[in-house]
Amino acid sequence: MSADDKDPDTAVLLEFLLHLGKAYLNCGEQTAVVESYLRRVATARGLRRPRVVAFPTALFIAADDAATVKTTLSEVPPQRLRLDQIAAIYTLGEEAQRAEVSPQDGLQRLEDIARMPPRFGTIGGILGHALLTVGLATVLLPSAANLAAAAVLGLVVGGVKALRRDGPVLAAPLSVVAAGLVSTLVFVAVRNGLPLDPAYALIPPLVTFLPGAMLAFGLVEAATGDMMSGASRLINGAVQLVLLAFGLTAGALLVGYRPENLLDGYRVVDVSPWLASAGVALFGLGVFVHYSAPPRSLPWLLLALFVAFGGQRLSAGLLAPELSGFVGMLAATLLGNVIQDRFRGPPAMVTFLPSFWLLVPGALSLLSVKHLISDTAGFDGLVTVAFTFTSIALGTLVGESAYRWVRRRTGW
Repeated sequence: MSADDKDPDTAVLLEFLLHLGKAYLNCGEQTAVVESYLRRVATARGLRRPRVVAFPTALFIAADDAATVKTTLSEVPPQRLRLDQIAAIYTLGEEAQRAEVSPQDGLQRLEDIARMPPRFGTIGGILGHALLTVGLATVLLPSAANLAAAAVLGLVVGGVKALRRDGPVLAAPLSVVAAGLVSTLVFVAVRNGLPLDPAYALIPPLVTFLPGAMLAFGLVEAATGDMMSGASRLINGAVQLVLLAFGLTAGALLVGYRPENLLDGYRVVDVSPWLASAGVALFGLGVFVHYSAPPRSLPWLLLALFVAFGGQRLSAGLLAPELSGFVGMLAATLLGNVIQDRFRGPPAMVTFLPSFWLLVPGALSLLSVKHLISDTAGFDGLVTVAFTFTSIALGTLVGESAYRWVRRRTGW
């Protein structure tokens, strides 16, 4: 590659770096990793002494240009991305780090990625949400009534998400609306004599709103010294949980129930391995359809889910249940990186991100928030949640560190 090819207009390059950084942050990537990726892109294009500072909601980039220093700063508006969009962003980022795409072409590809339609259409996305809801319900409590409720509520929440995506139909936060609607429908069904356990019927339809990955990455960033980004993610995740709990409580109150009724039916359920495996498969298929995962990624997605879930189940039997998240995420993180680097599969974020939802770290903290609202065992529940999330975050951190160590030792 000639020097002319590596010296594009600095302003265009900075604009590309800014938009690429925003895309990475909306994928949920750690800020330190985003900074590293953008510096590699800038260096590959011949930019001198690039400096990048990333936060979950803001991005700052500066670089020398002859006798001047050019800088750019922008906020990062939150945007929900599907798995196919996440995969396309990471593919573009890898090409940019090798200087295989010009800044102008990169900007155009980012615009095209933002406009990508769902691979399975609106109806497919709604059905996919119902399928992943039924899959998670099978893992948690596979009773006939619970599975039927999961299918109906999954369709309802999938439809609400589709309406919000097509336009600003709902003024209130989507999570509050969805949680309130689910809670109202569940308690109306309970009032009419249907054998539902609210503690298990409420969680599966709302699992995609649970900020498990956000809270886990926030803990990772805080543990590695990035206090501002870590605190920002942790506070944002905690607010999302409170909004969900508010919606659930409001729905129960609308039909004459009390906040403590949100926990009705909560108990330890021993699901057979065969049923749990079927639930994991349904969950993975639902995630694949609802989030428009990239073509040919389903086998890798299912493999990562089974490894994470198997690691969690095995370690829960051998160790304390609170430590099972560490083993599950350690396995998912290692496998996701191996799939990406050694087998040219989808990006690691695509394969192990759904593992956060399957391990349901957010569901554990949501139950604790409901405990807190009902004035029963709130402190103990929050302590358990903090320990659980710490183990999951450490699993992610140790998995990434171990993989980098193996790469250095083996030359992968």
